[in-house]
Amino acid sequence: MHTQSTEINLLTSSRELPLYGKRILVTAPRNYAYRLSEQIIKQGGSPIFMPTIETCYLSNYTKLDIALNYIGEFDWILFTSRNGITAFFHRMNDLDIPISAIQKCHLCALGKDVESLLSFCGKVDLIPTESSPAGIVAELAKLPQIHDQKVLIPAPEVVGLPEPDIVPNLITDLRELGIKVTRVPTYTTQGLDKSIYGMELNLIRQGMIDVIAFSSTAEVESFLTMVNSPSDYERCTVACFGPYTTANARKLGVNVSIVSRDYSSFQGFAEAIATFFSL
Repeated sequence: MHTQSTEINLLTSSRELPLYGKRILVTAPRNYAYRLSEQIIKQGGSPIFMPTIETCYLSNYTKLDIALNYIGEFDWILFTSRNGITAFFHRMNDLDIPISAIQKCHLCALGKDVESLLSFCGKVDLIPTESSPAGIVAELAKLPQIHDQKVLIPAPEVVGLPEPDIVPNLITDLRELGIKVTRVPTYTTQGLDKSIYGMELNLIRQGMIDVIAFSSTAEVESFLTMVNSPSDYERCTVACFGPYTTANARKLGVNVSIVSRDYSSFQGFAEAIATFFSL
């Protein structure tokens, strides 16, 4: 019995692929961009690398170190990004805190981030059906005696940009359930200088970019500081990774044409872009 793979056969002629000849601007930070670019290439597209933000280690670990030294007091640790997972466990390692210190904590991660969490500690207790902060709240609300539980949220410290409402809204929703929430900066998200992107910005203005692919609100925020007006990118189709990034982009005045409904992985994002051009 033969089963048909959902993977694209890499021996297929590029002319037969849905994104053949399409230039896709990837605004994700470099540690995410390569994964999205790989999926775009599989669909026949040409990724143009222009990260509008970067994620990096903290310059001050005081708050994170305090939380890690008292990590056993938390009932839950809720990870909302792969960056948060990586930075969290790297700092644990720097402080020589053993993985056993979190064995009594319940751990939550979203979508493909689960793979990263398992690689660091071999443990995950909750994978929300909906890969979003709202999905986390929905799952926790089902648990008996969730009120008065102590929850730690490793979150980005946003520098030089307005903070997206994702984490603040998550904290508000959790507190409405009676949960005691501690947010701790775990890594930094900051905008990049547009001066390094003269060529890429010219391609956008000339209509040489087919799609601008945003995977987070912070990417949108930073991108808008790099252009003079919406007319700079009016000939580009805008794609967003999931409904939350889409909603925030539209609040910022961006016309979004492609929304990834499967936002558990970048494969779903690339497929959404491909589907748009296949219709």
